Amino acid sequence: MFKIRKTKDEEPTAPGQVKIRKKSRVPGVMITQYVEELPEGMTTPDFTRKPIAITIQEGKLAIFRAVITGKPAPTVTWMRNNGEIDEEKYKICFDASSGEYQLQMPDVTVDHADTYKCFARNEYGKAIVTAALNVIEVGFKKNRAMQESRTAVRDIPEDFKKALKHKVDMEQKEEKKPEIDDKFWDLLLSADKKDYEAICAQYGVTDFRRMLKKLSEKKEEREQEQEKVVERLCNLKPIEMKDDGLAEFELEMSLKDPASKIFIYKDGVMIPFDVDMEVKHGLKQVGKKFVFSINGVDPEDAGLYQVEVDGVKIFSTDFKLPEVEFLVKLQDVKAEEREDAVFECLVSQPLKKITWKGKNIPLEQGEKFDILVSEDMLIHTLVVKDCMPLDKGIYAAVAGNSSCNAWLIVEVDNDPNSRGKKKARKTTRAGGGGDELLRIAQEQQAKVQKQKDEIIAKAKAEAEAAAAAAAAAAAEAEAKAKAEAEARAKAMAEAKAKAKAKTTGKEKEKAKTKTKAKVKVKAKAKTVEEPKKKVKAKEGEAPAEDDIEEEEPVKGKKKRERKGPLVPDTVVDPGVYFTGGLSDVNAIIGTDAELVCKLSSEDCDGVWYKDGKEITATDDICIVKDKTYRKLIIKSCKEDDAGKYRCEADGRKTEAVLKVEDPPRLNPDDLTEFIKPVTIKTGKDAAFKMTFVGREPMKIQWYHDGEELLEDTGIKIEKSDSHTRLLLSKCKRKTTGEIKIKIKNECGTTEAISQLVVLDRPTPPLNPVDIIESSSTCIDFKWRPPKDDGGSPITDYIMERQQIGRNSWKKLGKIGPEPKYRDSDVDHGRKYCYHIRAETDQGVSEMLETDDIQAGTKAYPGAPSQPKIISAFKDCINLAWSAPSNTGGTNLLGYNVEKRKNGSNLWGMVNPADEPIREKKYAVKDVVEGIEYEFRVSAINISGAGEPSTPSEFVFARDPKKPPGKVIDLKVTDSTYSTLSLGWTKPTEEEGVQDEAKGYFVELRPAEDPEWSRCNSSAVIMNSYTIMGLKSMAMYWVRVLATNEGGDSEPQELDNYIIAMPPPVKPHFTDRKIKNFMVMKAGNAARVNFNFQASPIPSIKWLKDGHPVAKHVTVSNSDTSSQLMIPSSERHDTGIYTIIVKNLVGQETSSVEIRITDDPKPPGPVELDENVSGTVTVSWDPSPDEKKDDRLHYMITKLDSVKRTWQTVADHLFNNKFTAINVLPGRQYKFRVYAKNDMGLSKPSDSATWEVKRVKESFSLNLAASKDCNFEVPPSFSVPLKTHKSPESYECYMSCAVTGNPRPHVTWYRNNISLNTNTNYYITNTCGVCSMVILKVAPKDSGDYTVIAENNLGRVECSTKLVVKD
Repeated sequence: MFKIRKTKDEEPTAPGQVKIRKKSRVPGVMITQYVEELPEGMTTPDFTRKPIAITIQEGKLAIFRAVITGKPAPTVTWMRNNGEIDEEKYKICFDASSGEYQLQMPDVTVDHADTYKCFARNEYGKAIVTAALNVIEVGFKKNRAMQESRTAVRDIPEDFKKALKHKVDMEQKEEKKPEIDDKFWDLLLSADKKDYEAICAQYGVTDFRRMLKKLSEKKEEREQEQEKVVERLCNLKPIEMKDDGLAEFELEMSLKDPASKIFIYKDGVMIPFDVDMEVKHGLKQVGKKFVFSINGVDPEDAGLYQVEVDGVKIFSTDFKLPEVEFLVKLQDVKAEEREDAVFECLVSQPLKKITWKGKNIPLEQGEKFDILVSEDMLIHTLVVKDCMPLDKGIYAAVAGNSSCNAWLIVEVDNDPNSRGKKKARKTTRAGGGGDELLRIAQEQQAKVQKQKDEIIAKAKAEAEAAAAAAAAAAAEAEAKAKAEAEARAKAMAEAKAKAKAKTTGKEKEKAKTKTKAKVKVKAKAKTVEEPKKKVKAKEGEAPAEDDIEEEEPVKGKKKRERKGPLVPDTVVDPGVYFTGGLSDVNAIIGTDAELVCKLSSEDCDGVWYKDGKEITATDDICIVKDKTYRKLIIKSCKEDDAGKYRCEADGRKTEAVLKVEDPPRLNPDDLTEFIKPVTIKTGKDAAFKMTFVGREPMKIQWYHDGEELLEDTGIKIEKSDSHTRLLLSKCKRKTTGEIKIKIKNECGTTEAISQLVVLDRPTPPLNPVDIIESSSTCIDFKWRPPKDDGGSPITDYIMERQQIGRNSWKKLGKIGPEPKYRDSDVDHGRKYCYHIRAETDQGVSEMLETDDIQAGTKAYPGAPSQPKIISAFKDCINLAWSAPSNTGGTNLLGYNVEKRKNGSNLWGMVNPADEPIREKKYAVKDVVEGIEYEFRVSAINISGAGEPSTPSEFVFARDPKKPPGKVIDLKVTDSTYSTLSLGWTKPTEEEGVQDEAKGYFVELRPAEDPEWSRCNSSAVIMNSYTIMGLKSMAMYWVRVLATNEGGDSEPQELDNYIIAMPPPVKPHFTDRKIKNFMVMKAGNAARVNFNFQASPIPSIKWLKDGHPVAKHVTVSNSDTSSQLMIPSSERHDTGIYTIIVKNLVGQETSSVEIRITDDPKPPGPVELDENVSGTVTVSWDPSPDEKKDDRLHYMITKLDSVKRTWQTVADHLFNNKFTAINVLPGRQYKFRVYAKNDMGLSKPSDSATWEVKRVKESFSLNLAASKDCNFEVPPSFSVPLKTHKSPESYECYMSCAVTGNPRPHVTWYRNNISLNTNTNYYITNTCGVCSMVILKVAPKDSGDYTVIAENNLGRVECSTKLVVKD
């Protein structure tokens, strides 16, 4: 599938191929078609999604992705401009799930940076697209590698050999351990210790000791790298989802170099971001805090996010979307026209918003759709308002990786009285989940709340356990400190007893020493509080390994134990509470800000606090009490007003943050001066300055014609806290353009625009030089003005002339600002060359040199345009034409007009030869009424008459006709679901009012479209027309216009709109023979087919014994037929099946009895008894199928020892007893009992031999030995098969007759394949008559059919052929 070759190889082209350039819908894709016309259904390759340019850091994974279409499937190849694509460094693959062709480059280096091409080819053409790969080389890594290479210790050869040998031995003994993904280490380096176990389980790491050892090594390496770019890094918060559908992670970081560049990667691919938090990816910096956000989270946003500063990894976090399921999915909604439709679904987790799609298009809140969310954010609702037939389709709800969809079916009002009238909108709603959905939502809300409570309880238990451990550690520390204090006191007492004999001065020194010891003990006692504080600071966060030290514990506070139930049994009045809390407010400095909350009672007063301090009403602060609302209004907000505000009432409180924003604002005086255009001469300097105020930090950008200006040669930008200045040095003419300043901070953006005009001398005049006249007396020519006038208007053109053959130039002087010149001082036949310069206030341009121009050459004009017939009368025909583009270099003197009659070869002049026509129109009066003419025109200049024009259309010399009248009796003659046939009567003629119609135009307008479109491009002559290609059941307006030479008539419309459907027909069945009874063997498929005719398309319903058919019964419907099929029939499927075909006109029904049975099982043991002399009573046990089959009966056969053949003595017996008569004594009898049903006979149950011995006198007779009669014969066909020709979808019946004893076994074959086990064929063999029925003949049933009959005496076959007609 994939091929690899270099880009520079030439594309081979087969002989006879063409190269037709085509335009793709995707910009940047070049398509070449190899054939002039594409076969039907075939297409050239094209890109529906092309690979995009990638900028990536070295060492990452780069992937080019492309989605390609084309039939047949194209072959895809990848190439690069410089170098080859080898399979070691590149991986080419195709992702079948997404349909993407991928070129993967793992561990990219600078060598990979290049322009890559993707080729898609098939036999009909090729498509090409290019994409660039830019690789960012990390600077400090390269410098460190170079430094290590310079400082490395060089080994001497002898040592190197020893080391090499030693290394080989080590490698043989070393065991290979599986490598761990780098993503695993990136996650561990940024995760808390409590998350280590989950991350190890995710990546299958079980060697925790080895992992911790290697992790500590990597931490040291990472910290050493981070120290180069970061001074301080803390408060790392992993990425998490917010309630508003936003995902965020944050960290606090102090950069060593504020100009360091920050990069963000997702799964190793760099992603662009902006400081604006409302874009897809945003990075906001507030002081040292960096917050990264993802707006509009979708499944593609899941992955590993990494923050890097100048190539150093700082932070990694893995983003996984929360698993959301649809507990109640969308249900199909059937709504009436102009009724509202409601879709509702229930999600497993509270979501503020989900994505709704209609026909694969995202839906938004608006006039057509209402998108609602319940208070618990579990039930999401979509309301499709005012449903119309066009709203029919599939609507879907998407939440994370889960989605569900349902159909909206709009039932059109078919009331004939309301056709063509606008229907009133209905107030009812269709669909919706109802009470059951609310019940499930309440259960899920309780479940979610229970999970939250369990999480809180677990966290509380962990906190209590940590506090208990801290208390135990503090008690141990206190005991240890007490023991040490007692030891010191004892030592001090002994020292005091020994010091009594010393001097008083020494006693004073001991007193001082004692005092210092006491101070030291007190200091140690104070330090016992530090471990407790440390535990609180680290609560909920795993401590670092380096921070685990043994500290002296002290006794902590006793924990109060709760007694009694957590929640009292009595109901307590909740009191006053907040029904609506405060919301965060952003206010611009100098404007008013309002904080509003709502209480449950009007009588309670609220107390307001700012940053924990109570505030009261002042001139700048208003506290308003409006019923249950409590408002705090701050006038003319200042920076100091920002902070956290709190409202307290009856022990309840609500908080919000007020942010006072200070966007950039420009100085009005400077702005007025700035917007004035600045005009300078080339080579001079231009300066722009602006004063502003606003909150720091501010980003100042200067633009020239939309492109940002950066510090460079000739560009100097000065910035300060309050003003900025742009200086452009030595400006050139191309510097002219728009100058824009853009100032932005976290509060907003402001812009100002000015114009810079740089004056310079003009550029040379432009070619081509057009010759207006070149005669023997003058040369008149013109040229194009300069492309750039230098910013000043052209004042004059300066001319010079040279006669060809001479060396001197003649100055013609200034000729004025018009770009044309007429030179009358010329000699006939001479050639001249001219120099032209443009002059402005800024100087004179370079010259333009013309080609040689000859005076007095004969040049005939070209042919004028084809004459047009303006009007025609019986005595005059008016013509008009256009002048020729080639005048021969001189002015035209006039035109000659010629005419010719239809059928003649002679042209005749209309105007006298010496009187040319001056104007480009003429009235030809030399015509004869009723004759048809054509005309041609030739132009005349001083050289003579030129070539004549193309002849005009033929025109009759007669007065113009009047448009015809309206067509009469417009009606619909026939219609189908895609065509409409019309008929009408020709309009009448009225002399002077309306003339005869020469043709007709049919126009069509869909009901929802206000524009009429013509169905026929040329007028039809017949008084009928068939419109093709209509949409089934769509509404259309139709009208017909008559036309002739005088124009079109007034349109004649139908009285009402029409619907693309056949004429109304009451349903009726079209089958010639309708079966009303069928017998099928259990296990086989039962199929019943009914053909009918009805319009409009009817609704079809099947019933079994008056009830709807079971689910395992398959019903297939079409516009003209319906088929019922039981795939594997059982006895319980027996019954009367009724089909009901119903539409607006009426209904028709038909029934068929289907009996499902099986080969009967034989009856039980047979007993014989003689109740009356000469008779035998045969009795037997019933067959097991007797209770299952009400049509089962019995048959009895008898074998006489004299006749020696089995004879049927009884049939259709529904009881279990029979008396046989004419039983003669002296003979032996045997009886067989068969069970019999619609499928045939069972195996027999044989009786014992019955004999009534005859008492007779002894008689002896010697008879000759007799031979037994043998009735066995081989099989043979008494009636052979016949050839069959059957129409498609009809029933085909084949039969033949077979004789033979024993009874032959019959097998049917089609194309040498046995059919006896095929359930699609109904095969029977009754008393030697073998038949096969094909219920619905298809083309696949054509072929040779063979019947083979065989017994132990022989084998015979008979063949025929079945031909299925189309």
